[in-house]
Amino acid sequence: MDFDEINKILDIVREHELSEFELEREGFKIRIRKGSPAHVSGAVAAPVAPGPHYQGHPPTHASAQMATAPEPQSAASIAAAAAAAEEVDLAIVKSPIVGTFFRSSEPGAAAFVDVGDTVKKGQVLCIIEAMKLMNEIDSELDGEIVKVYVENGQPVQYGERLFAIKARGDV
Repeated sequence: MDFDEINKILDIVREHELSEFELEREGFKIRIRKGSPAHVSGAVAAPVAPGPHYQGHPPTHASAQMATAPEPQSAASIAAAAAAAEEVDLAIVKSPIVGTFFRSSEPGAAAFVDVGDTVKKGQVLCIIEAMKLMNEIDSELDGEIVKVYVENGQPVQYGERLFAIKARGDV
């Protein structure tokens, strides 16, 4: 595992707001935990300093533990690694404004999209009402809706996760 792969993992941890992440692969093990260094045991903790890879994310306290000897892998750790690898392919649609989230154009109407639906770039995913203005939120890529994070009629904040889309093709 090289430095760029570790940076990608850290970006995923930040993007999905994970408090802990662990990955084992071919005798290499990395564990990342958010929190202050005082909460980490048995691992070296250091803040991630901004560098060329820094893209506006606040510094995160993380710990990394690397094992050089191969360790037996349990079915649970293999499943967790597979689930983490699956999340890498997901694009997260975040709210561009503060407002109220609506899944359909009017009460009682069908939702614009549901989990399992295939969406095209530019397709309306939802509406966010802000100051009595209805703002359509469009998909930025082709793919499949795999998760809806917000309930209909709920308030949303700027940057809050709305949908997870599994990208399709070379997007």
